[in-house]
Amino acid sequence: MNETARTYDVVVIGAGPVGENVAERTRAAGLSTVIVERELLGGECSFWACDPSKALLRPVIARADARHVPGLSHAAAGPLDVEAVLAHRDRMSSYWKDDDQVDWLDSVSVDLVRGHGRLEGPRKVAVQTAEGDTVHLMARHAVAVTTGSGPALPAVPGLDEVRPWTSREATSADKVPGRLAVVGGGVVAVEMATAWQALGSRVTLLVREDGLLVNLEPFAGELVTDGLRDAGVDVRFGASVASLAREDGGEVRIALADGGQLTADELLFATGRRPATWDLGLETVGLTPGDWLNVDDTFRVTGADDSWLYAVGDVNHRALLTHQGKYQARVAGAVIGARAKGEPLDATRWGAHTGTADKAAVPQVVFTRPEVASVGLTSREAEASGRRIKVVDYDLAHVAGAHQYADDYRGQARMLVDLDRNTVAGATFAGPGVAELLHAATIAIAGEVPLDRLWHAVPAFPTLSEIWLRLLETHRG
Repeated sequence: MNETARTYDVVVIGAGPVGENVAERTRAAGLSTVIVERELLGGECSFWACDPSKALLRPVIARADARHVPGLSHAAAGPLDVEAVLAHRDRMSSYWKDDDQVDWLDSVSVDLVRGHGRLEGPRKVAVQTAEGDTVHLMARHAVAVTTGSGPALPAVPGLDEVRPWTSREATSADKVPGRLAVVGGGVVAVEMATAWQALGSRVTLLVREDGLLVNLEPFAGELVTDGLRDAGVDVRFGASVASLAREDGGEVRIALADGGQLTADELLFATGRRPATWDLGLETVGLTPGDWLNVDDTFRVTGADDSWLYAVGDVNHRALLTHQGKYQARVAGAVIGARAKGEPLDATRWGAHTGTADKAAVPQVVFTRPEVASVGLTSREAEASGRRIKVVDYDLAHVAGAHQYADDYRGQARMLVDLDRNTVAGATFAGPGVAELLHAATIAIAGEVPLDRLWHAVPAFPTLSEIWLRLLETHRG
């Protein structure tokens, strides 16, 4: 076994989109930077999450929309071409090869060490390579942990025996299971139930709670429930898994807490995420392995001495979304560069040195039919915050542009108005095509645009964006 040592200004552990953005920004600031990755450059989002899941869902949603368009509904009545959909998914996942990402790293002059990186004290990282060698890295200024998160699996008897799917298997499977049981009621659960039902599985969705997407506005979960059931998914609420077994024939036998039984060919657990910090050497710097890493608004870890350790993306638990992690990465990279040069931090500059958008204006889309798009507070969160909030609802089916999607369009919009600031505090849309409404809502919230000014942002007719006019009219009364 060989051992080598190298020194850089910045060491980044984890080469997903977040780590890549940190590395690009620190390198652009003139700092020598190395990135460590034990799997594929591009990480979860590129190969097992965002890209492949949306590649599976796009044909599903397009066909569902087409079935409601006059003159097109008959042509869209048949089944999906499963082989073509899976081939498209494979292309979007770059066939699980990261050659393009390696070329990109070279283009921005960031070094790469492949292997499992672990902290071994302040500013020190040891990388175990696949060949059994050890590379010791020393950071002059900063180490950034960008290792993301992994699936959180419950302690269910028989779980290891049945070899369940997690989000990785659900987005990369090369054949359609005849029967798929999905455990969970969040985004991954509803998106994968949508995709695999349309691809030919008989999907049963087992939800412990009494509704779907319980962190969003209730109407969103209700509309998604209706959509799944209309598509043929068996949605069961109040359903908890008691034990599991895989039969000799390969079937998974699922025993439910209420005494019921269910048999499936595959079982997907979509029951949350945990930080990928359990084998990162956190104990060598006074932190606890497996914990989320608390950070300040510059994404510096608050529990580490001497201000050298940063945690960016999922690992800090502020907003477990790729686009938010990349936003954090842009901030963190600028901060590391400024601190290395002894420059003062400026929260007002372009590419600001503090991150706040992962608190007040976090946009999210759930790619089901209907789609759900949300940003800012929900009504429940607004009530808990103690702010004076007015809830403004409007039926999206009453917007002229909705009928370009379907004569039987079903959807709902909600805007939360902060009465003291006269600004939008939150917005949620549920219905076909609503994802394209989301950035306008995000700008309104992040920019704290007064409603008196927002009134003069005239939406084009006939589009779904006319919902803004209707919400403002409803608010004014």
